[in-house]
Amino acid sequence: MKEVHEYFTWVDWGVLFGYLALTTLVGHLMRGKQSTIKDFFAGGRSLPWLAVCGSIIATEISGVTFIGVPGGVMAAGGDFTYMLWGIGSVMGRVIVGLVFVKVFYEDNIYSPYDYMGRRIKPALKTLATVFFTIGSILGQSVRVLVAALPLMVVTGWAFEVCILIIGVFAIGWTLMGGMRTVIWTDVMQFCLFVVGGLIALFWMVGHLDGGWSEFRQVGEAAGKFRMWDARFDWGNWGPEFKFTFWVAIFAVPFQNVTAFGVDQLNAQRMFCCRNARDASKAIIWSSVGQGITYLMLLVGAGLFAWYATHPPEGAIADALNFDSEGNPVDGDIVFPVWIVTELPRGLKGLILGAVFAAAISSLDSILAALSQTTISLLHKTDSHEEEHGEGHRQEYLVKQSRIWVVVWGVALTLFTLLMRYAKEVAGIPILPLAFWMTSYTMGPLLGMFICALLGKGSFRGLLIGSILSFLTVVFMRPDIWVLLQAAGMPIDWLANLPTFAVKETKAGSELVTLIGTHWAWPLTTFITLGFGLLIPRRETSNR
Repeated sequence: MKEVHEYFTWVDWGVLFGYLALTTLVGHLMRGKQSTIKDFFAGGRSLPWLAVCGSIIATEISGVTFIGVPGGVMAAGGDFTYMLWGIGSVMGRVIVGLVFVKVFYEDNIYSPYDYMGRRIKPALKTLATVFFTIGSILGQSVRVLVAALPLMVVTGWAFEVCILIIGVFAIGWTLMGGMRTVIWTDVMQFCLFVVGGLIALFWMVGHLDGGWSEFRQVGEAAGKFRMWDARFDWGNWGPEFKFTFWVAIFAVPFQNVTAFGVDQLNAQRMFCCRNARDASKAIIWSSVGQGITYLMLLVGAGLFAWYATHPPEGAIADALNFDSEGNPVDGDIVFPVWIVTELPRGLKGLILGAVFAAAISSLDSILAALSQTTISLLHKTDSHEEEHGEGHRQEYLVKQSRIWVVVWGVALTLFTLLMRYAKEVAGIPILPLAFWMTSYTMGPLLGMFICALLGKGSFRGLLIGSILSFLTVVFMRPDIWVLLQAAGMPIDWLANLPTFAVKETKAGSELVTLIGTHWAWPLTTFITLGFGLLIPRRETSNR
């Protein structure tokens, strides 16, 4: 990597810093007033739905899609079956847009967790906030990892330094203007993602000797364009991260309903719209973001065709580290290396600027969400009487919100360093890692919300169900056990569980999961919901 970064010239640095400066300027100009928590966390509920829609897409796509999806296609056996998951994604958004949004606006709240606390018991708001916080730290740390990859490529700096730089930028952007800044900078990233993906695709295909014809032939010969997978056998329930039709319709909707309707990261954007109708349109129309996913799959196929016809040499070959069959050992690094080494001056700086800015944008979004839920929990701001409270009270709350942005920014950056170590030890690609991290908390959150929506269930049952759900995933996923193994703990005993097998390799014992993590989304939803409904309430009221 130290030699590859020399391809990134002073012109590219100028374009990159220029774009970051422009994004910062736009965020500053669009920040509006920041005198109340309604201004800071909901943009004064005055933002157009198209802007909110673009922000949702930019947050969903982020660097994980821009870097991880092409890397997945480049990897051995990579293809277009990831698009099948778009079916479940659209299903989830429609449910949120037609059902959840109306409920949120009727109750005039800032957070789904406020709604849960009102409908079941105030303590449920605390429980949901804790699970959201854990899930946010696990999931968003992967996004920081993604942004650190291209930064490491272009600078040659240590990965840890790159992570710290991104964390500092994200904290600064969030402090600058709250959700209004977050949303308008997201819109910029959305536009540049589309432009950057198109530039990359047309550049690489345009420089193939046979153009689009060769692109299609090389991709088809390797099976890269395969999109349909309707197999329904026990293999689909196994440990591999499968992109099949059945997973798309039976598992993915649970993840997306939670991600867009219960997770504060995206739900917070709904509260920035002028009314429920606009919020519903923003959520449902964000489905067009699947088009960017398809674009990045094409970029992945283009990368495969490029390196199949232009084998890398020298420092580039060392950086990509292809195996004997022509597959990259680490697919996530391929697109950043290609951008730095193949695109002309200026363009590479622009596209990598978009990757950095998008990662920072995703991180500042979660910092705003974490700060909001923390302030709501500590200072009881779920009542909209807070909007019209005394001026000094509002100033105090905004000041506290900014302090918590810094606290969570530091915490998330430090956890990303730990996630970096876990990724290296386990050797997990970025895209599956991003999905797997959501499996710990999304099911319990959705189970809690459904109970609140029904107006039934007990806090005791939801507490027991959510803890059991979390432990279920702990004993389905290798993450914690891999870290403990690295610390010296034996893992052979885990082979006695139905979810794990231990395989002996030259490097030692390797833990293998036997159940696909994507099934944790519906499974943990039903566990949490079941305990919440079956265990009766002790209390007679929410007071």
